Amino acid sequence: MGVTKSDLFTAEQNDLAQMAKAIAHPARVAIIQHLLNANTCINSDLVQELGLAQPTISQHLRELKDSGIIKGTIEGVSVSYCIDPVRWAEIKGLFNIMFDQYEDLSTGDCC
Repeated sequence: MGVTKSDLFTAEQNDLAQMAKAIAHPARVAIIQHLLNANTCINSDLVQELGLAQPTISQHLRELKDSGIIKGTIEGVSVSYCIDPVRWAEIKGLFNIMFDQYEDLSTGDCC
């Protein structure tokens, strides 16, 4: 989506598209799932957990952090990451609004 075209869409549509883009990679999905399963801030070695190279993990963590899905704190040389609960609720709400708009009429083919 071009920068000049984003004004054609609502803020909610743009936000939903940005969140979908942020989670649209299997490595980022795996990171999110790992954080959700941990249900706490983690500072474990995601390289060992996911089997990806450290630079790859760092790139994906940066994408997730820039989108607000996760947040991190730095203590010395250790970085802890967790799901941002406020942003997660916003994202969940945006997707639920869209998914709830579908009404299954169970009439067979739609086309």
